[in-house]
Amino acid sequence: LLVESGGGWVQPGGSLRLSCAASGEGLDYDAIQWFRQAPGKEREGISCVSASGTNTHYADSVKGRFTISRDNAKNTVYLQMTNLRHEDTAVYYCAAKSTFLRTVCDVRSSSMDWWGEGVLVNVSS
Repeated sequence: LLVESGGGWVQPGGSLRLSCAASGEGLDYDAIQWFRQAPGKEREGISCVSASGTNTHYADSVKGRFTISRDNAKNTVYLQMTNLRHEDTAVYYCAAKSTFLRTVCDVRSSSMDWWGEGVLVNVSS
């Protein structure tokens, strides 16, 4: 079970940190990816981190503004979002992909094994 938290309302230029916590099993063999879906738009993969935490990838839309990290001891993955824009408004989801390739993740993939319920981020003034 994956549970996202940390969403809410923020003004443009502000920051938020999302958390994705896993319960029941550890994440040591799961690549984790953050997706978002804005109203009327398709779901977009925006960032991923490998199971080992050594590799991360970002979509161009968030590169340089968002940072993904993980703490396997806490079974939690984070998405630090800075310099938020109106267009970042969306429901954000985390998802896990089981893998023995602990240094690999693919931000373009949507083939995931578990999904969270999502959390709303609203960037508005």
